[in-house]
Amino acid sequence: MVSTHWRDDDLTKTQDYEEIGIPEDWIVDYLGLGGKRFIGDPKQSTLSIYSLIEGEDRVSQFRGDRPIQSLTFPDLNLTASEVFAA
Repeated sequence: MVSTHWRDDDLTKTQDYEEIGIPEDWIVDYLGLGGKRFIGDPKQSTLSIYSLIEGEDRVSQFRGDRPIQSLTFPDLNLTASEVFAA
């Protein structure tokens, strides 16, 4: 998803996407501006991937040099740091 309304992306857009059956959506919060309940405390750059599994979104979060794991792109070979640097 691409948005400038970062305050509600984790809450409203992911719920909407789950309801309409979007299989995977990513929130790339490279500035760490999202709510603490979504990206943790202390806030930091976070890539969140919401994957629709059995009708419900499951979130996986990636920071730093942790390799990104995506059901949609299983052969992806990137880390969160590489995405944030782009």
